[in-house]
Amino acid sequence: MPISQLLLLEFDEEMKKTHTMLERVPEDKKDFAPHPKSMPLSKLAPHIVQLSGFGVTVLTTPGLDFSKGSIQPVPFESAAQLVKAFDEGAAQARAALKKTPDDAWTQNWKLSFGGKPIFNGSRFLAYRQMFLNHLVHHRAQLGVYLRLNEKPVPATYGPSADDTMGF
Repeated sequence: MPISQLLLLEFDEEMKKTHTMLERVPEDKKDFAPHPKSMPLSKLAPHIVQLSGFGVTVLTTPGLDFSKGSIQPVPFESAAQLVKAFDEGAAQARAALKKTPDDAWTQNWKLSFGGKPIFNGSRFLAYRQMFLNHLVHHRAQLGVYLRLNEKPVPATYGPSADDTMGF
């Protein structure tokens, strides 16, 4: 079985969980941040959305230099708009993942800013660390924001206190 086929199962689950989390983003709390060093919700939720499309970059290019300005910020207009943009990026990333041949996973991938390295390693590590784990990390952060704003936190790796799935 090709590596991409194995990864698609995980990809689909993580995108589904993230979609559900984004559906619950409170539109009236855009300025909320739990700490002065934390991103406000108006930056966190769009960052998660943007990460879905970032997977395409990891899977289809040899690297990215952020200083070249090729990535445009996602606006925060509504939860529905965020979900729609997320789903579009996830669909593109899924299509790219499906087409990724086994030999591409060991190729080098670089992330930099103005030529200064942020990440330099295999495409597989870039996919896992810079894309998927990064998305899951910020999704968990979003779960804390939901909890602190009295919004129901969906189940992710088992039931949550709000979404018990009948337990």
